[in-house]
Amino acid sequence: MFEHELFCPFFGIGIYTFIASRYMVKAFMWLELIFNVGNVTFVASSNYLGIQQIKGEIFSVFVIVTAAVEAAIGLAIVLAIYCNRQSIRIDELDLLKW
Repeated sequence: MFEHELFCPFFGIGIYTFIASRYMVKAFMWLELIFNVGNVTFVASSNYLGIQQIKGEIFSVFVIVTAAVEAAIGLAIVLAIYCNRQSIRIDELDLLKW
């Protein structure tokens, strides 16, 4: 039963679309999906192991907080790039190009 909870094709789909996405906002959305798949895995393994402590749930809360901070900082960077370049396409960014 535990193997079915850990088998999650969303992680592979999230990694592929994160790498293949052209827009930064879409890339951040897929990164959030990858974090949430990790959260489900932590909670499922914590429940399966039968440990009376809630270590998986606490770790999931830390991942959620980290993801919220990442989203806020990432969207601020996207806004700054859009103000300078008038585009948020990843393949059109050449800020560090000589």
